[in-house]
Amino acid sequence: MPASKERAEAIAAQLSAVGLATRVEECDDCTAIEAEVPEPLSAQSWREVLEAVATADRFGLLATSSNDRTLWAVVHETVSATGDVGGPGHQR
Repeated sequence: MPASKERAEAIAAQLSAVGLATRVEECDDCTAIEAEVPEPLSAQSWREVLEAVATADRFGLLATSSNDRTLWAVVHETVSATGDVGGPGHQR
C-alpha cells in the first residue's frame, strides 16, 4: 500500500475513533476523506479531529446555513524522486 494511502487510512481511523462516520475516496492523484461533524462536538473531540487532519496535505470544514458541517481532508499521492518527474517539456 502506498504511503499516501496509509496516511489517508490513518486519518480516517483517527476520525472514526472520535466517533465520526468517514468516507474515503480514491482519486487520480489523491485520497479524499470526508466526515459529517455532529452538533455538538466537545472541545476534546475537536482537538483530536484537528490532530488527525493536521497530517493531511489539505483540510477544511464546509458549513452550511442549515448547520450541516462536513470535514474534509486530502492526501496527495507521493511523487517518486526517480524518473521524469518534470513531465514532458521539462528541461534538465
